[in-house]
Amino acid sequence: MNKLPQISEAEFEVMKIIWSHAPINTNEITKHLLQTTNWSPKTIQTLIKRLVTKDALAYEKQGRVFVYTPLVNENEYIGQESHSFLNRFYHGDLTAMVSSYIENDKLSDAEIEQLRSLLSQKSKKGNR
Repeated sequence: MNKLPQISEAEFEVMKIIWSHAPINTNEITKHLLQTTNWSPKTIQTLIKRLVTKDALAYEKQGRVFVYTPLVNENEYIGQESHSFLNRFYHGDLTAMVSSYIENDKLSDAEIEQLRSLLSQKSKKGNR
């Protein structure tokens, strides 16, 4: 896997909008983010520029607006960040992480049941 760019939490919020709506122009990105953040349009434009500089976004000028598309795959990025989190806090031990979440009541009953279901499905696939 290629090394993906480091994306800050604020930049990640921008990326989530772009991943969901690409191709998307600056005005549309701003409109979405003004609904969920208290950022100014200038701040949003700065975050977009940073993502372009980091090669996380590509853009094309269409008339008077810039239209953005992601250069970073959402699933790859989230996978990289999850792996990094797991290594940093749990030394790569997924069982330790899940145990910690369970022991500290960070998982709801519904989430535990969903994990059981996923593990059961995986187990059935492995036995074929």
